[in-house]
Amino acid sequence: MVDKVKHVLGLSGGKDSSALAIYMSQAHPELDIEYFFTDTGEELDEVYEYLAMLEGFLGKKIRYLDPGRDFKFYLAQYNQFLPSAQTRWCTKDLKIKPFEKWVKSEFTEQGYTVYSYVAIRADEDFRQGLNSKNGNLITKLPFKDDGIDKAGVFEILENSGLGLPSYYDWRSRSGCTFCFFQQKIEWVGLKERYPEAFERAKQMEKTSLDHGSPFSWSEGETLLELEKPERIAQIRADHEKRVERAKAKRKVDPLRPEQGAVDLDEIYGQQKVCLACHK
Repeated sequence: MVDKVKHVLGLSGGKDSSALAIYMSQAHPELDIEYFFTDTGEELDEVYEYLAMLEGFLGKKIRYLDPGRDFKFYLAQYNQFLPSAQTRWCTKDLKIKPFEKWVKSEFTEQGYTVYSYVAIRADEDFRQGLNSKNGNLITKLPFKDDGIDKAGVFEILENSGLGLPSYYDWRSRSGCTFCFFQQKIEWVGLKERYPEAFERAKQMEKTSLDHGSPFSWSEGETLLELEKPERIAQIRADHEKRVERAKAKRKVDPLRPEQGAVDLDEIYGQQKVCLACHK
């Protein structure tokens, strides 16, 4: 009797999951991996552009999972309270639940064992994959198992010819338009590049605060306060100082002398952000 096994790999449109898809396609061509992306409907344009490029590289269609309801629906369900580090309803309802529903209905209820490949790197000891209650859904961490760290991820992307998603020029945390994990400099970037989206974020925040939410999008201030010219100048100046400090702290690796530009993880430190969105 042939074992009923499925292999799936979730993409966020970010560097780590994209690099893992490339790595698995090259290191394990014998595996028939199904690639998927859970679309919140609030993704940056660059995310869709990069996923299209990745599809071309992999030679496979990426399956887009539909959460069924959009961000605004769940915002209303949560009494207009914005998602926050304490209440990550966006990840739970727009990313994890659609994934688990898909795996259950199409695979595990049909008797399949599902291996889900997750892009947690070897240098991310503080992170763990999804701990599902579904016993037939097994998480695999190839980067951790094979010792591939952040520099290794950059090498995979560079060698593939795809490079980094273009939004990494001004952002690195997530391709989600309204991610609350954004640094203040990233909100400034959103205002410059996607002014309409920034205005929608401001309106959501105002409604949320009017409903008694204790959270604004950015810690310690509203977007109305953040967008003032003098505040933006202050944020930019602080960011430039941090960039210079990060450059000064870098240790040159003789095996990898070309380290590229400093990214936001080096500048602001790595956070325990949502794996479904930030990888």
